[in-house]
Amino acid sequence: MIILVFFLVHWYLSVLMQTVFLHRYAAHQMFTMRKGWEKVFYVVTFIAQGSSFLSPRAYGIMHRLHHAHADTQDDPHSPEFSKNLFDMMWKTRLYYNDILNDRDTISARFKKGVPNWPWMERFGDRWLVRVAWMAIYVLVYVQFAVSPWLFLLLPIHFLMGPVHGAIINWYAHRYGYTNFTVDDTAKNLLPFDFLMMGESYHNNHHKFGGRPNFGGFRWHEFDPAYPLLKLLNSLRIIQLRRGRDEAYM
Repeated sequence: MIILVFFLVHWYLSVLMQTVFLHRYAAHQMFTMRKGWEKVFYVVTFIAQGSSFLSPRAYGIMHRLHHAHADTQDDPHSPEFSKNLFDMMWKTRLYYNDILNDRDTISARFKKGVPNWPWMERFGDRWLVRVAWMAIYVLVYVQFAVSPWLFLLLPIHFLMGPVHGAIINWYAHRYGYTNFTVDDTAKNLLPFDFLMMGESYHNNHHKFGGRPNFGGFRWHEFDPAYPLLKLLNSLRIIQLRRGRDEAYM
C-alpha cells in the first residue's frame, strides 16, 4: 500500500507541475507571476519530477513549436512522422536537448517570455542529480515493497516527465473524440480526465490554445488543474490573463 501511494503521489505531483508550470505558464503564458514565485515553482517542479526534471525553458519553446507546426515534419513530436511511441520519444529527446544546450536555430518569436533560471536548469539536468533521485526511489522500494513485481514501477518513476508527455503526444493524437475541427489530429483522450489533470482534453486545447480551462465543453469534462489556478489567482500568487481564448502565435 505504501508503494502504491508513493507512486500515485509522484505521478500526480509530476503531471500537476507539468501542466501548470511547464505547459500553461512556460509555453502558453496563460497567467503571470512575480519572479520570486517563479523560482518557487521551479523548485517545486524539480522536486515533483525528480530524476525526469524537464527544463521549463526548453519545454516551453518546444511546445510552442508543436502548436505552430502540429502533425507536420516541423512538429517536434508528431506520431505522423514516427515509427512508434519509442521512436517519437527518442526524437523528442534529441529536439529537447538541442534547445536545452542552445544548439537550435529556432526563431526568436518562439522564445519570447519563457521562464529561465539558468542555475536550476543546469542543476536539474546534471546526471549526478538525476541518479541521486533514482537512488532515492530505489531505497523507498527496498524499504517498503512487499512484492518483487512492484519494482517494475521504478522505470516509470525514473522517466515520469517524458512518460506523461508521451501519453498525450502519442495517444491523444491517435485515440479519443473531438469537440472541434482543428488542423491536426489532436483528440480528447479521456471523457473524464482522472489521469492527466486536464491534459488529455487535447482537442479542446488545440482549438483554444490560450484558454486556461482545458475542459468544460461537455458535462463530463472536468479539468482538475483549473480550480487550482483559480485558487492561486485569488491568493494573488498568480494573475490569470483575461480573454485568453486564442491559440498561441
